[in-house]
Amino acid sequence: MSAAIDTGRPAGPVPNRPTLLGLAHAERQRLGRMIQFAGPETWEQPSACPGWWNRDVMAHLGAQDTAAAQLLNGDPPVELDEYRSSLVGEGFTVDGYNAFAVNRRAGLSPREVLTLWGKAADAFLGLAAKLDDEAWASRTVTWLSGEIAPRYLVQSRIVEWWVHGEDMRATNGLAPAIEHWPVHLTADLAIRMLPWALDRAGLSFQGQSVLVELEGAGGGSWHWGLSPGEVPPAGRKPAAYVSGRAPQFALVAARRIPAEEALDSGNLVLGGDIELAASLLRHIRCYA
Repeated sequence: MSAAIDTGRPAGPVPNRPTLLGLAHAERQRLGRMIQFAGPETWEQPSACPGWWNRDVMAHLGAQDTAAAQLLNGDPPVELDEYRSSLVGEGFTVDGYNAFAVNRRAGLSPREVLTLWGKAADAFLGLAAKLDDEAWASRTVTWLSGEIAPRYLVQSRIVEWWVHGEDMRATNGLAPAIEHWPVHLTADLAIRMLPWALDRAGLSFQGQSVLVELEGAGGGSWHWGLSPGEVPPAGRKPAAYVSGRAPQFALVAARRIPAEEALDSGNLVLGGDIELAASLLRHIRCYA
């Protein structure tokens, strides 16, 4: 997955380590405040994430943040390895691991689930802050779908905290948290992962690229290659165009609203090879 992440010309400079870590701390605190002020009944209510209650969402985040912290510390991701060991004649799937982790926490009280997440998130951020320049730039860890650099692991946690925070806000009577950086980083990660997502779907668009231009909170411009390792040369005309509102694009990438809904509403518009652009929106995703 790391090779696909670095394919193309991004909206601008990727936030440096202090900035990205600061953004991660801010998003962790934003989610923590939402948890702090949510009513007790919240955790036994369905979230906007299909099939999961709000407590399940937090159990999922706690499991992934624990594994991420263990990997940054150079330790085995214990629960992740236990899931892999439990598979007999079955392949590893992220959905399977998520269900495994959530089910293991079914007997915990909401307070225990929330406390475990907070400790895991803080441990992860503390370990990320201790990485030196060399580790930040060149080290990789084996994450859910392949090798990933620490900076993208940090970005992925920001994305998960924002997306799942939106899942829970939607059932708590709270307005969406439309902040520039979480939305921008969600769109950015999804665009970086396009070659991986297309390959996962059995699609190949070798030699082609897309120009994504987003406005509003989270906005930016990306010219991105659609095959792993391909960087579109300067001046090459993209085959497909996607433009519109950044928050809606991010929610499409998070699989929270259908691409067709964003297109029908006019919040996203396609250009160039319309069929290709529509296919990209149907397959884009901001998580493994």
